[in-house]
Amino acid sequence: MFTSVSFVAMNSALDGLALRQRVIADNVANINTPGFLAGRVSFEDSLRAAVSDGSGAVSPRVARSLEPTRTNGNNVNLDTETLSNVDTGLRYQLATQAVDGTFSRLRTAMRSA
Repeated sequence: MFTSVSFVAMNSALDGLALRQRVIADNVANINTPGFLAGRVSFEDSLRAAVSDGSGAVSPRVARSLEPTRTNGNNVNLDTETLSNVDTGLRYQLATQAVDGTFSRLRTAMRSA
């Protein structure tokens, strides 16, 4: 059960989303730091490929944003970070509920035995 593709993929997704939340927090914390380039976390495409291949395990990657910078060399956009944070939070809740559902079924099966 804990090695199924769906369970491993959900845990990979949770890891990627948690990293994205930390990177967003770092971006917002450095919104006024001259020369700071926002970080972006990507894992969805590699997760999709891993699920298709039957493994489900991926490691998220952090890359610097190539978006245009302001005059101080900083490219953090508070609107973008806020929307990304809300989206990431909702995705994290959904993934957490899916993993919790797996454990609920396991608890139910153990009580029935």
